Amino acid sequence: MIKAGIIGGAGYTAGELIRILINHSRVELVFVNSTSNAGNKLTDVHEGLLGDTEMIFTDQLPYDQIDVLFFCTAHGDTKKFLEANEVPGHLKIIDLSTDYRQKSPDHEFVYGLPELNKAQIQKANRIANPGCFATAIQLGLLPLAKAGLINSEVHVNAITGSTGAGVKPSATSHFSWRENNISVYKAFTHQHLAEIRQSLVQLQNGFDHSINFIPVRGNFTRGIFVTSYLNYSGSIDDVKKLYEDFYDGHPFTIVTDKNPDLKQVVNTNKCIIHLEKHGDKLLILSCIDNLLKGASGQAVQNMNLIFGLDELEGLRLKAVGF
Repeated sequence: MIKAGIIGGAGYTAGELIRILINHSRVELVFVNSTSNAGNKLTDVHEGLLGDTEMIFTDQLPYDQIDVLFFCTAHGDTKKFLEANEVPGHLKIIDLSTDYRQKSPDHEFVYGLPELNKAQIQKANRIANPGCFATAIQLGLLPLAKAGLINSEVHVNAITGSTGAGVKPSATSHFSWRENNISVYKAFTHQHLAEIRQSLVQLQNGFDHSINFIPVRGNFTRGIFVTSYLNYSGSIDDVKKLYEDFYDGHPFTIVTDKNPDLKQVVNTNKCIIHLEKHGDKLLILSCIDNLLKGASGQAVQNMNLIFGLDELEGLRLKAVGF
C-alpha cells in the first residue's frame, strides 16, 4: 500500500486529488496539510466528499508515515517550502505548481508529462506536474515535433473553464461575470508557453518557431478545448498514422476520426485528439479536463508510474456524457 500526504489541501486540484486517492485501491491517504483549515473536516471544504471520508485537515507533517508527498500549493510556494524545510531524501515528491517545470541544474525534478517522459518518470524521485494548458497543447503537437515536422509558426486558441482560475473568487471567475461571457487574457504571453517550448525543443532539436497562443476564459466550469493549426504538406492519412504510433502504449491519449466535444473528457483523465487537413494547413483539436489530466489525474498517473503500477490504476473515470 502506497501511503500519501498532501500539502495545500483547500483548492480545486487538492479536492480532486483527495477524491482520487481515497478511492485508489493501492493508496492510503495519511494526511492533508492545511494550516488555515487545521482541525476542520475535509468535507467542510470539499463538500462533494461527504460520505466518502471523515478525515480532518492537519497542520502537522508526519513524513515518516508516507511514501509520496503531493504539493497542491500556490505557484512559488513549493520552492519556498523545500528551501525552508528538510524533507527526507527518499520521499517521492509530486509538485502541481509551476516552480520546477523548467529544467535546471539547480534541481532534480523530472517534467511529468507521461506521453513525453514516461521512462524518466518511472525512475524519478521528484516530479514537476505539467500545467493544464501546457498538457492539452503539447499533446496536440508532440508527434509532429518528434517527426521534425513543425516547420512554421503554430497558432493556438484554447478555451478553459473557470476552475482553472482557482478556488478563490476573483473579478473574472465569479458566476455573475463568467456566465454567458468569454474573454481573452495573457495573449501571446501565457506562462505555460515556456514549458510547451521546452518540450517541443526536446523532441525537435532546433525548434525556434513562434507559438501564437491566445488563451480564452470560457463560460463553463471545467475542461480545456484547444484548436491549433500550422503549415503541413503531407497527407492526412500519414499524419494520423504518425499520431496513432506516437500514442500507442499511452492509454489516456486517444486519436479519433470524429470531431470531439468537451463533455467527452470532463471528469476523466483522457486527452482526445482530432486531426483535419485544410489545404496546406493541419488542424489539431485536443481537449482535456483541466483538473484531472491537466492537474490531479495526471499527478496520480505519475504516482502510478513511479511506484510501478498500471497507469490506469485509480483513474478509470467516466465522462459526464450529457
